[in-house]
Amino acid sequence: MLFAVSGLEGCPIGASDGRIGAVKDFLFDDRSWKIRWMVVDTGDWLPGRKVLIHPSAIAPLQIPPKPRLPMMSPGDSLEVAVNLTRQQIEASPEAREGDPVSKDMTALLYDYYGWDPDWGATNTDESAIVAKAAERRAADVETGGEGDPHLRSAASVKGYHVHASDGELGHVENLLADDANWDIRYLVIATRSWWPGKIVQLAPYAVTDVDWHDRQVKLNVTRDQVKSAPAWDPLAMMDEVGEQRLHRHFGWPGYGGS
Repeated sequence: MLFAVSGLEGCPIGASDGRIGAVKDFLFDDRSWKIRWMVVDTGDWLPGRKVLIHPSAIAPLQIPPKPRLPMMSPGDSLEVAVNLTRQQIEASPEAREGDPVSKDMTALLYDYYGWDPDWGATNTDESAIVAKAAERRAADVETGGEGDPHLRSAASVKGYHVHASDGELGHVENLLADDANWDIRYLVIATRSWWPGKIVQLAPYAVTDVDWHDRQVKLNVTRDQVKSAPAWDPLAMMDEVGEQRLHRHFGWPGYGGS
């Protein structure tokens, strides 16, 4: 099932023995567009610490079948449950809240919890996305000298300007991910500056470059292709038939047999 990533921001997080805080952000790999970490705001419980939870520890989301527009509102009543105890989290490897997320930090977390770094492999044609990412210019390190340059904040992508191959298209309104393998399946784009009142969804297959400094996303589709694409109803974003029509229109590979 697809869900809007920003809809989880601010939602409470429950461990097996009590609340641990709220969802602060998600970090995704800018090559595969897979969510790697949930960032936790622990409030007064573990002040000053950066707490990261791997998606494999997150229980299936109890998403309403037809969440209210815009898909899910930040801080909705949904609780995110994790298969961990408060003691496990408190005893986990420590990092300061302001520290960049380095490969050394994540390696310690994988070892401590026994998480699989390769978790989430799917039948999705992810290789097409990864291959295109490899052709882009080398990514600048946004998170600092020791941070993993391929980990990006999902919250920060909102508002990025989106450019089709023949002109401005709009801006990123949201990201849609699946709750099984935590792949980012679509960028939700508001086209108010060009096509008033319309919201479209485009897969990462269309992304040719992301300028993380200038906050721009460049695509390999034209504005006419977007305008003639099958209409999309946010309330029907789980409709597999509509997803198949969208992929056929743009010539994208399918997701898991779609």
